[in-house]
Amino acid sequence: MMILMIVLSLEDAIQKLSGFSILTHKQSARICAGTWNVGGRVPPADLDIDGWLDTLEPADIYVLGLQEIVPLNAGNIFGIEDDQPASVWENIIRDALNRVRPRKRRIVSHSDPPSPSMFKPYKEVSHNVHDMFLETTHGACDTFVSSKRPIVSEESLTNIEVLDSTNDNASPSTRDRSLSMQINSDSQREERFSYSERVGLSWPEPPLKLLNQYVLERRGSFKPLNLSIINLRKPAYVRIVSKQMVGVFLTIWVRRSLRKHISNLSVSTVGVGIMGYIGNKGSVSVSMSIYQTPFCFLCSHLSSGEKDTDHQKRNDDVREIHRRTLFHPHSSNTSVLPRSIRDHERIIWLGDLNYRINLSYEKTHELIARKEWQRLLENDQLSNEMRKGNVFEGWSEGVLCFPPTYKYEIDSENYIGDDPESGKRRPAWCDRVIWKGKGMKLLSYRRNEIKLSDHRPVTATFLAEVEVLSPWKLQRALAITYAEIQSQ
Repeated sequence: MMILMIVLSLEDAIQKLSGFSILTHKQSARICAGTWNVGGRVPPADLDIDGWLDTLEPADIYVLGLQEIVPLNAGNIFGIEDDQPASVWENIIRDALNRVRPRKRRIVSHSDPPSPSMFKPYKEVSHNVHDMFLETTHGACDTFVSSKRPIVSEESLTNIEVLDSTNDNASPSTRDRSLSMQINSDSQREERFSYSERVGLSWPEPPLKLLNQYVLERRGSFKPLNLSIINLRKPAYVRIVSKQMVGVFLTIWVRRSLRKHISNLSVSTVGVGIMGYIGNKGSVSVSMSIYQTPFCFLCSHLSSGEKDTDHQKRNDDVREIHRRTLFHPHSSNTSVLPRSIRDHERIIWLGDLNYRINLSYEKTHELIARKEWQRLLENDQLSNEMRKGNVFEGWSEGVLCFPPTYKYEIDSENYIGDDPESGKRRPAWCDRVIWKGKGMKLLSYRRNEIKLSDHRPVTATFLAEVEVLSPWKLQRALAITYAEIQSQ
């Protein structure tokens, strides 16, 4: 009985102490947040997005939001969700991220004293196939393929490739089930992940695809193969979560070694479009803890309209998204886990916010030609509404020192001129990235010149502080607590 009381007391102490800054130290993570309205256009498989993702300066975390990932027609708005374009975009993102290797520098510590153990490189996972994970598109748990035998035959490799078949007639869920097996998840996993959303915590490329070159040309022959000596390149980044709501799509990727420090994942969607609830306009939001710090990432597509008063509809959209976004709805640990957007310590909101510039068509083009961004900014609806406190009060945005990102002719550097249907379209900074929270430093805010749609993609790169639990501090605190319990 005495032992049980000590154990319960220690568990209670851990829960109380884990929230104290005395047990943590600060580190910084590089976050790349990108937004792009792709206008319902399916990209070519070889689309170069390296500039949008800034792969020359690799980030630790990529938060990427797309709007109009499918055309906003009646079939897509009211019919069955078309997730094929999302798969195409994920493949392009995956290829772009895994063409680069992460920087050797790990997350930087700013407060802990230097010690050999702290700066010891992370232990990398071995190259054996049984250590590698396969990603599922719709699964909520980690999935894996295990092979403890060091020798395999051509027949077994061929069978594996059949399981990895990309039959277009098979549904994504069917392919996922045939590709992998689900492992048992403990109660902690059930609390950490949202089972209703598209969550993946695993390697983005099935490693078995890399084994094609080792299969003999003649079927039925046998070739011993030692998997432990195959030099399989492990993907540098893994997808944490992807979620689509009609045309709004948010996907988050992290360095492979960082994925084990992501927890408390939850997804929320809010439609504010037709009738105030349909998802042709609205937001997809993700809540997650990076180490011990809760982050919130949002991708939204707000109401359109060029009238000088249409910004009020967009303000209403923002308020409705704040009101209806809910995380961890079924969790019993509501006193610790964030429930609303405002409950998070660090928030990044990106998307086609659709705020316009209150100037005439001619005056707007005149200022763009002279690159007078400040004068344009003085008439930017979002900047003025934020300054007045009407929307996003207390939020921040980088300096807009690039041309308005909307509206362009397709595959052209020219803005749209006379539109037969809607007349002259004034250029505007529709595509924005804003943030809220202490411990966030904006490193760059820029646009990219990919001409796929009538919008230009925008990227903001941050250095964000995260609180990391120090095991030796926790051990010391528990030792003191244990000593106090013993003395009672």
